[in-house]
Amino acid sequence: MQSIPTSVVLEGLLKHAPRGEVTLSWLLNQLRTRSFGIILLLLGVVGLLPVVSPVAGILLFIPAFQMIRAHSTPVFPRKIAQRALPTAKLTSMVMRVTPVLRYLERFVRPRWPTPFKTTKRVIGIVVFLLGLGLFSPFPLSNVPVGFTIILVAFAYLEEDGILLAAALTVSLLLFAAGATALWGSIMATISLTS
Repeated sequence: MQSIPTSVVLEGLLKHAPRGEVTLSWLLNQLRTRSFGIILLLLGVVGLLPVVSPVAGILLFIPAFQMIRAHSTPVFPRKIAQRALPTAKLTSMVMRVTPVLRYLERFVRPRWPTPFKTTKRVIGIVVFLLGLGLFSPFPLSNVPVGFTIILVAFAYLEEDGILLAAALTVSLLLFAAGATALWGSIMATISLTS
């Protein structure tokens, strides 16, 4: 990975974006080595939206599984990779994210280096499990999950081990909260049926 800030990469992406529509395939070709992190980041943003968060969850499984297998770049099925997205929607999404990233980049920098392949696999597992959280039927439960995915992706992109450790801690807390809620639902169902 390179040391160019993520906000600069995203702004450069918009400068080269074709008018009208872009495809996921085009996006991946532009991003190359940073494609996993940026795709996770953008899908995390989509995961914040209540109606489409399950779609983001489904799409997250693809790069997460490929990260677990230590692929160099994500590969999506052709039907998904060639599906057109209006450039205006991509621009809108990036314009919402970049001011926040620019602010965070003041404090975030490469530190606490971790083994690249191991880190990629761990992030793949965590994002895969977080993606399951986007299917939760509880209102607004997608918001903390989406933010956590964004945090994990950003830490990975910026190679910041301290931020990554914090993001993984938040992930563990979400997993614990989800497991507690699931256990409570199971126990409530058992008590109603008995």
